[in-house]
Amino acid sequence: MKVPRITKRGEKTLASKRCTVLTDQADRKRAYLRRALLAWFRHNARDLPWRRTHDPYLIWLAEIILQQTRMETGLRYYERLSKAFPTVRDLAAADEDRLLKLWEGLGYYTRARNLRRAAKIIVTEFGARFPTTESQWEQLPGVGRYTAGAVASIVFGERVPILDGNAQRLLARIFNVTKCMDEPETKRLLWAVAEELVPSRSPGQFNQALMELGSLICTPRSPRCDVCPVREKCEARALGRQSKLPVRRPKKRSPHYDIVAAAIRKNGRYLLGKRPAGGMLGGLWEFPGGKVKRGETREQALVREIEEELGIGIVVGRHVISVHHAYSHFAITLHLYLCRHVSGRPKAHDHSELKWIVPREFRQYAFPAADLKFLHLLR
Repeated sequence: MKVPRITKRGEKTLASKRCTVLTDQADRKRAYLRRALLAWFRHNARDLPWRRTHDPYLIWLAEIILQQTRMETGLRYYERLSKAFPTVRDLAAADEDRLLKLWEGLGYYTRARNLRRAAKIIVTEFGARFPTTESQWEQLPGVGRYTAGAVASIVFGERVPILDGNAQRLLARIFNVTKCMDEPETKRLLWAVAEELVPSRSPGQFNQALMELGSLICTPRSPRCDVCPVREKCEARALGRQSKLPVRRPKKRSPHYDIVAAAIRKNGRYLLGKRPAGGMLGGLWEFPGGKVKRGETREQALVREIEEELGIGIVVGRHVISVHHAYSHFAITLHLYLCRHVSGRPKAHDHSELKWIVPREFRQYAFPAADLKFLHLLR
């Protein structure tokens, strides 16, 4: 597809005066895609709870949950969180520990903290009135172009595009985009294509149709071209290369770290630390510890880490379990040891808070996924 120029985001010139990505010769294809996608969506859209409402809060909540999350998982968390916090005022007033506990296991916890921060802004600064445009939504914490466009188009009918992973894949195949999807230039191209395609009527329905078709039919592996409503206009299918697109960078091998953690028990309680809000897994509670350095045994590493982290002395006891866990860019093996406190008073050097907690209270606190794998062994 020849692209003479990509219009800059935010440019407000009239379509008749700007150089479009989809050229005038492609008008019929654009009209065809709009009709076919909207007709398909009317008959094939999944019955999802956030599609039964026009409440901007609930649709925004769903969009945040579904980032980096499979639909089946997202549904469970949506039901849980919308029941606990049915309105934006409820979310704004939520205790952070309770929110993180309900979010526990969903990952990318910054989403939850930003969701609460944005809810507070909506309530305190705007009287619980929601933004109505993409640009206004983007001013809120944790709301990027995709989420802003989704809510603005679905709820308020603004003619703005969306581009999630499903839509990227679908458009890359329809227009035979052979450049690497991970390059900023390619992403700008696809945003421009999506902007040209979205209609002035029913933009929210069209945007959902793009995502839905990508999710259900134009799947990453073995796309179901035989039942695709736009197969006749798909350039990749015509060339027999639909399974080779989109082009992505080869994945780098993720680094692996050995981590040690101390289950320090005293008077029937375990010492937990709360991770600082600004970092990875911020706001979650964990058993203190850290990385094993080259040349150290695990026991030596644990004694060193606890001294640096808490300022106390411990005796390392029995090895309880080793668990494996993969994050987005690295993997860990977490080795848990029972430990005895022998000297010093714990100080929260690397944590925002420390608590001695009896095992029955574990259910009240939000833990990282790796820690969740062994809590039952300490009860």
